[in-house]
Amino acid sequence: MQSEWMFWLLVADVKKHLESLARSHGSQCGFCTPGFIMSLYALLRSSQVPPTEEQIEESLAGNLCRCTGYRPIVDAFRVFAKTDDALYTGISSLSLQGGEIICPSTGKPCSCGSKTVSDKETNDQSICSASYKPVSYSEVDGSTYTDKELIFPPELLLRKLTPLSLSGSGGLKWYRPLTVKHVLELKQKYPNAKLLIGNTEVGIEMRLKRIQYQVLISVTHVPELNVLNVKEDGIEIGAAVRLTELLNLFREVVTQRPAHETSACKAFIEQLKWFAGTQIKNVASVGGNVCTASPISDLNPLWMAARAKFNIINCKGNIRTTLAENFFLGYRKVDLAGDEILLSIFLPWTRPFEYVKEFKQAHRRDDDIAIVNAGMRVYLEEKGEDWVVSDASIAYGGVAPLSLFAIKSKEFLIGKKWNQNMLQGALNALQTDILLKEDAPGGMVEFRKSLTLSFFFKFFLGVSHEIEGKKYTKESISPSYLSAIKSLHRPPLVASQDYEIKKHGTSVGLPEVHLSSRLQVTGEAEYTDDTPMPPNGLHAALVLSKKPHARIVAIDDSGAKSSPGFAGIFFAKDIPGSNIIGPVVLDEELFATEVVTCVGQVIGVVVADTHENARRAAGKVHVEYEELPAILTIEDAIGAKSFHPNTEKFLQKGDVDLCFQSGQCDKIIEGKVQVGGQEHFYLEPQSSFVWTMDGGNEVHIISSTQAPQKSQKYVSHVLGIPMSKVVCKTKRLGGGFGGKETRGAFIAAAAAIPSYLMNRPVKITLDRDIDMMITGQRHSFLGKYKVGFTNMGKVLALDIELYNNAGNSLDLSCAILERAMFHSENCYEIPNIRIFGNVCFTNLPSNTAFRGFGGPQGMLIAENWMQRIALELKKSPEEIREINFQGEGSILHYGQQLEHCTLAPLWNELKSSCDFLKAREEVNEFNLQNRWKKRGVAMIPTKFGISFTTKFMNQAGALVNVYTDGTVLVTHGGVEMGQGLHTKVAQVAASAFNISLSSVFISETSTDKVPNSSPTAASASSDMYAAAVLDACEQIKARMDPIASRHSFSSFAELAVACHMERIDLSAHGFYITPDIGFDWSTGKGKPFRYFTYGAAFAEVEIDTLTGDFHTRAANVIMDLGYSLNPAIDVGQVEGAFIQGLGWVALEELKWGDAAHKWVPPGCLYTCGPGSYKIPTVNDVPFKFNVSLLKGHPNVKAIHSSKAVGEPPFFLASAVFFAIKDAILAARAETGHTGWFPLDNPATPERIRMACLDEFTAPFVSSDFHPKLSV
Repeated sequence: MQSEWMFWLLVADVKKHLESLARSHGSQCGFCTPGFIMSLYALLRSSQVPPTEEQIEESLAGNLCRCTGYRPIVDAFRVFAKTDDALYTGISSLSLQGGEIICPSTGKPCSCGSKTVSDKETNDQSICSASYKPVSYSEVDGSTYTDKELIFPPELLLRKLTPLSLSGSGGLKWYRPLTVKHVLELKQKYPNAKLLIGNTEVGIEMRLKRIQYQVLISVTHVPELNVLNVKEDGIEIGAAVRLTELLNLFREVVTQRPAHETSACKAFIEQLKWFAGTQIKNVASVGGNVCTASPISDLNPLWMAARAKFNIINCKGNIRTTLAENFFLGYRKVDLAGDEILLSIFLPWTRPFEYVKEFKQAHRRDDDIAIVNAGMRVYLEEKGEDWVVSDASIAYGGVAPLSLFAIKSKEFLIGKKWNQNMLQGALNALQTDILLKEDAPGGMVEFRKSLTLSFFFKFFLGVSHEIEGKKYTKESISPSYLSAIKSLHRPPLVASQDYEIKKHGTSVGLPEVHLSSRLQVTGEAEYTDDTPMPPNGLHAALVLSKKPHARIVAIDDSGAKSSPGFAGIFFAKDIPGSNIIGPVVLDEELFATEVVTCVGQVIGVVVADTHENARRAAGKVHVEYEELPAILTIEDAIGAKSFHPNTEKFLQKGDVDLCFQSGQCDKIIEGKVQVGGQEHFYLEPQSSFVWTMDGGNEVHIISSTQAPQKSQKYVSHVLGIPMSKVVCKTKRLGGGFGGKETRGAFIAAAAAIPSYLMNRPVKITLDRDIDMMITGQRHSFLGKYKVGFTNMGKVLALDIELYNNAGNSLDLSCAILERAMFHSENCYEIPNIRIFGNVCFTNLPSNTAFRGFGGPQGMLIAENWMQRIALELKKSPEEIREINFQGEGSILHYGQQLEHCTLAPLWNELKSSCDFLKAREEVNEFNLQNRWKKRGVAMIPTKFGISFTTKFMNQAGALVNVYTDGTVLVTHGGVEMGQGLHTKVAQVAASAFNISLSSVFISETSTDKVPNSSPTAASASSDMYAAAVLDACEQIKARMDPIASRHSFSSFAELAVACHMERIDLSAHGFYITPDIGFDWSTGKGKPFRYFTYGAAFAEVEIDTLTGDFHTRAANVIMDLGYSLNPAIDVGQVEGAFIQGLGWVALEELKWGDAAHKWVPPGCLYTCGPGSYKIPTVNDVPFKFNVSLLKGHPNVKAIHSSKAVGEPPFFLASAVFFAIKDAILAARAETGHTGWFPLDNPATPERIRMACLDEFTAPFVSSDFHPKLSV
């Protein structure tokens, strides 16, 4: 009881886990942070005892974060887990008897809490893991806290429920009946009414699919629909029972009933684990899932297979029963008449030697809809020495418009002996049951067909293994085959962060927490959309093109004008200034006039009194088109010679042709690499708030942009007013990653038109689907290479063509191509290089900047041909990489010489820390012993150039004000988007004045304080803006020095007052330009980068060769960041970049309506929301995730010997990609395929599985099958 009482004290103190998350650096941009806090709070509030680490991680699986990489969030929250009894006995589990400290990440003794920080920069401290301690309940004294926990009001809990009847806009009616009789009366009156519980499906239909239901009936509180009865012959489950309640009941009966009775219950438990996040399962109902009749429902195939019966009641109270296998009639059609509802489900117990098993494969393991799922059951009888199938059921989801019952397969199975012959016959029968057309919605037809066979094979092995364990069988399963049926148990995350502290002054070098973190964890941090709307404010929505390439024939806006709340609509003719815009080249129209060149191009803007009304009005604008031919892929563009003007680029070193012809090369290979794009998926969508002042003479903007100056310039340009009359401010971003560098400016400009013309405030915030559809993504690339090399593996010549898909405007695509060309050799010394590049014009929305800015695409192509060389020579890829490493003094293909190159020490330290040779041996041994699971390892280096490659952009300004109370206000041109820029800059200012960090404040970025700023991009912002701030500080210090030298002041505040009394200017504008850079494309030579950031990563993965599922067992990352300004923030950037990169290489696939995806309308983005586009979750983080910063290598070319960090680590996630490919190689070797094969990124389950050739893919594809990719 004491521990339980202490636990509730913990829950009552919400501030503890807010503080824990802030201290652990678990909040970067902060937009997702309140969601994580509430998920943990809900878990703690609903738990009777402290949760386990596994339960904590599971509770967070429904939350998404794009910044942190999840590790610090898990570390922050695991202090609430009960991992041992030390917490409850007053002994800290962090200490041992000998005074040793136990690292909370590794569980082993370390020195992470034992040292103090020295003020001398020459002394350093090694830090293993972010320091945190389990909450010691004995330290919690409830009487010391005045803030009490806000609980659900008891009055509402005790209040007697009454039926409700509400009316909404547009004639919507909402009812809450309390008896099934009342429900049936309403159903009789409104046969088309939608019944709802958690609103998890209907809400999506109404909000995102624009489906309008006039009558909604909430049946949450109907007792008859909430029954849960455990009977002698099975379980009765009310249709309104929540999935969490069902899961808890199944877990309970599994422990109470005989094992043979609960086979179906166990299958449901496993399926519900991956069904959805905890938040969804808490409100979603069994009946809702059944009656939605989704063809990819995870549960319906199991109901069908498990012999479940559905009890249906009509308006007269008559009850009928139907088998689940007969309930589903067609696409979202079920066996329910207009006057009937589903009352309950009866699930019978399984019998001895009756087995039920669930299967599911999705794009992402957690919280994702299935690609294919299945429920399978077999009932065996013993006849002599044979096992014979007495009954069977097989049902699939994801292979037809409804959950499909495999009738022919069932008929085949019954009466057959359970053996290998039966297996082969069943696999043949399944191919006649499952008929998928080539253009079936959802695509991936070959993959989905193969999964149907793989699932049954797994079922066969699982059942055979069960029987083997109980009775003698003629056929035994090979031990290596058991890997097919071993379920994945994800262990708690183990992570370490190893870095040194090089303190400079009062703050620089210390692992300070993000300055906004405490506001972010409480939900008080404000973002653009949080700006309060004045009473006369309006909301804007865009009128968008629905065709990829078409002439606008006519526009009918009458529907919009008659829409509720409508205030105005504006087209190109209404623009007071210029309609032609563009960040580099003016090649875009703000509002399309005659021709649209992509789906989602802006045609006009509507304003209304609410966001919803604006959106509805915009949807009522009817545009008549005359369609024109569309170019949708890079290959199409190359064939049609569709390139943006003046974008052809060329770089050369040595003589490639001579090298190929001279005979120096023992081998020459040619090939091509397709590189997939990526959605930014910042958690805060694009948003701008525009208002006028002084009678419309001034325009002010608050915008979620990485480039306030660009929004200022665009608005000035389209309104036809001077830039001096436009002010753009940015407080913070909820993530950016390059997606808010240029593509937010036209959105601000669109909102400025009605605001300026109507002289009213206008706010525009894009919905997620619109944001993803119109604002562009990471560029897809096509690389065509020819490489010559020796038998030892030394690369002698590289000839490569690079093409990127720019979309319908140039935006930054040319600069992105240039950086890809600069990075096309990654870290490798190649004497002869020729690189040609061009930017493709396609009829897709304009692609834009994304973390890495083309560099990762160029390096991924390089590592593809590097790995192919290793295969050709039958050597380790790591060996080939080492042979070709650049080093100190290497001359790059664009003329720059490497200085202070740390690649070799980085690589060697990584190789040692991961014990690569041992890891390789262990993987080989595992692969020999496991036929259907394979592991792979890889080590990948990176070299990333730091600077904008456009010279003039390498400048930064700052304004520093010292006040007489000793505090300092800093304003600079950089934008805080979670990367910790403001924190680092404040640390530099604090150290410069020798004051505490708390004395420095950075309010916002504003164009009226620091003009003409470059975008916060290219990883260079800390270098530039910290240097600009230091310049301003030094100016002020120089003015203060004469006063300081005459007196001894006890504080900086006293000195500031004294200077003020002496009329010393305590304000200064600082400025910095990056020195010694420049590049001339006419000669192809120069020095585009100030320096390089180096890194290397190791990864080990395990794949399921039958399904394509994979997980990352380990990842070690090491970066050279010089003497870090803030090592904790830098480690956070490394981890976040790595997990975002993992999404790019293995999870996140963009699917456009093109020749590869004919089931998607031409030019439309299918993956335009979290339902279809999957970023990593907490369960995609490597089991072991270690990050270390190279020690003892100061960077002489940046402020305080630091290095840039934002983009360089991103590419290192390709270690996971090449480890996956390594595992696939082991799988292919089992069937005699030992040569090179192409693998595009992302390495989705489809690509992994279809590359693992075996007897289950053979009926559908040849050995050279290449899954389709939008490029």
